[in-house]
Amino acid sequence: MEVKITSENFDKEIINEQTPVIVDFWATWCGPCRMVAPELERLDTKLNGKVKIGKINVDEQPSLAVKYRVEAIPTIILFDKGEIKDKIVGYATAEEIENKFFG
Repeated sequence: MEVKITSENFDKEIINEQTPVIVDFWATWCGPCRMVAPELERLDTKLNGKVKIGKINVDEQPSLAVKYRVEAIPTIILFDKGEIKDKIVGYATAEEIENKFFG
């Protein structure tokens, strides 16, 4: 299940989380972002609780986009125990995301 991430809940949902978190930086007007959303849902179903999926709307949370140097969307970042472990910029399939992050 996807969690909407904001500046207010970022620490709770990402930094203090013990489960790895895949964070999707996206926007409603972004075509590739809309294409990657179902891929993340597929990955979430496949991994069944082994990761958390978070979504950050860059239009609503520009400070988080700046903080994590998101220069293009979609940008997908893997956080593990609050630290950035890997990043994908652009569209990727569920399989590509899984292989890159958990190879």
